[in-house]
Amino acid sequence: MNETIRVEIDVRTPLTCPVAAASETTGTPVETVTRASGRNMGPHVDEEFTIASDAAVDLETYDAVEDADRIFDLDSHAVYRFTRSAVSPCVCDRIEELGWPVSDISAENGSLLVTCYVDDQTGFSELMSDLQDRFGDVRVRRLLRSGGDGDDNGPLVLEVDSLTARQREVLETAHEMGYFEYPRESNAGDVADALGITRSTFGEHLAAAQRKVLQTLG
Repeated sequence: MNETIRVEIDVRTPLTCPVAAASETTGTPVETVTRASGRNMGPHVDEEFTIASDAAVDLETYDAVEDADRIFDLDSHAVYRFTRSAVSPCVCDRIEELGWPVSDISAENGSLLVTCYVDDQTGFSELMSDLQDRFGDVRVRRLLRSGGDGDDNGPLVLEVDSLTARQREVLETAHEMGYFEYPRESNAGDVADALGITRSTFGEHLAAAQRKVLQTLG
């Protein structure tokens, strides 16, 4: 079995995504998303999503979901359908254009959560760079890496949420500025200046973040 990375991506600014907007409007997570069906393969595509009903949320709030129609009610769920342009900026479409099928989609508090599998570290880096360029605030929520052939130690997991916000910012900024490239495209002083902190503080945050990552992968 080839080594594969399972990536759970948190897109904080998914532009005009009705699924993310619905989770923000209702204050309720979107659990299930069904993407384009074969019956509509023209310039527009249909999608459906399911929101768990909440006794604290009245029907007017559900009906305030923009760009989507509530088409079905169960005791515990409401199902919505919307139609979008096939060429509109869509996170899931872009991931699949890059060659990685989307395996799971959900949303909470206005963020779109998408899961896919990439072949290697290079594919992961290219995917994240592309999404950040197109959609802005895109973060990794969780990485799960298979062990590969002959590995009896089980999967390797990185819970990115275990990092503090500052540690994550330091790692992301250092990565974006080429600090981890060989040869380096920036030094510690450059990254520290970009973050508005001293070089020693940058070193402390970076060491703490790297220690957490290495403990996870070790």
